[in-house]
Amino acid sequence: MNQDQVVKQAQVKFGQAVEHFKDDLKKVRTGRAHPSMLDGVIVEAYGTPMPLIQLASISTPEAQLLQITPFDPANLQSISNAIRNNPSLDMNPMDDGRVVRVPIPPLNEERRLEYVKLVNSKVEDCMVSLRNVRHDAIKDIDQAKKDKEIGEDEAHRLKVAVDDAMSSAKTDVEAAQKAKETEIMTV
Repeated sequence: MNQDQVVKQAQVKFGQAVEHFKDDLKKVRTGRAHPSMLDGVIVEAYGTPMPLIQLASISTPEAQLLQITPFDPANLQSISNAIRNNPSLDMNPMDDGRVVRVPIPPLNEERRLEYVKLVNSKVEDCMVSLRNVRHDAIKDIDQAKKDKEIGEDEAHRLKVAVDDAMSSAKTDVEAAQKAKETEIMTV
């Protein structure tokens, strides 16, 4: 086992966890329209479930409005139904025969606090995955030390490197959390 490989592998996994967390944050509403709000919407088209992004282009002509232009106008009604029937979105789309318009209602204080709680739960999920990656890396280092592949000093150096990578990932998560909370609470 290459000793530095454990640290590099942990850094990659930390990065993946942080990126997944940031992608999850994009799906949390902030009161402003953003095309990524509709990521994960699955539309029944051509007899199979397909992601919305494969069926239409999504734009934000105004701060409080999403506009979905289907590539095939025959999918207009199914796109509208998929958005309307998605309970996590809580949106009411309107179509005019060419495009689907989704007005984004402004958030009240109670909803803003609910979204902050949702962000905090996503932070905790991300921290759990970061801790699991750290635990696995430390376990690999301890196993290598036990198998006498590395010495005590080398094991300590590798553990410090893993902890530094963990701290860096944690800082990224906290920065993203603060930015999202500020975005949500801004009226």
